[in-house]
Amino acid sequence: MLAYDGTAYSGWQIQPGRPTVQGLVVTAAQALLGDGIRVTGASRTDAGVHALRQAVSIRAGREVPADVVKRALNATLPRDIRVVACAEADERFDARRAALGKRYGYLIENGSTPSPFLLRYAWSVPLRLDVERMRCALEPLRGRHDFSAFCAAPGREHEPTCTVRALHVLRRRDRIAVLVSGDRFLHHMVRNIVGSAVEVGRGAREPGWLADVLASRDRRRAGPTAPAHGLTLLRVMY
Repeated sequence: MLAYDGTAYSGWQIQPGRPTVQGLVVTAAQALLGDGIRVTGASRTDAGVHALRQAVSIRAGREVPADVVKRALNATLPRDIRVVACAEADERFDARRAALGKRYGYLIENGSTPSPFLLRYAWSVPLRLDVERMRCALEPLRGRHDFSAFCAAPGREHEPTCTVRALHVLRRRDRIAVLVSGDRFLHHMVRNIVGSAVEVGRGAREPGWLADVLASRDRRRAGPTAPAHGLTLLRVMY
């Protein structure tokens, strides 16, 4: 399992000429395990997105004790990427294909003055948000649906049907957390859902609007995409 602050990286997946979390993990693992390794992440988090427990599988040509792998990778990786747990797995295990679901959390700072300690981890929305309206608007998104209306253009070649198993909106003083669990997610899906919910929360749209957006399957009818830095992959379910 990896935890990382995604601020400095162009997402999880390796991209030529850009710093990525996967690229750094591959480099660190090669120093210990040699060439020919395969590093697979359960979620291809976008640029700026964080992870609390990103599941990663590393396939190598030789065996090394899990505790040695953890220590060696943490000694090589930058401090904003940490191996928080490491265990031996079946050689057929693939972190992405074996995943049964994922849980994401989106943090909104809803006070008039943003905290300097949350600038990298929360979206500052100074307008007062009505959490009950947001909850009501998001309720129709639970269950199995075509989520094309919340999918970014680069992800529209993929199957658009997903199952949202849980969707919660929690407020603690000036902080609001949107928690979403599902079997799979489309490109920018959570961020587009949050951006749309904020439109309802600030009174720009009625709660029933989101059900109509979902049914339309038209991304142009949904709200704006919430900033990447407020999103965190919380866990992967197996």
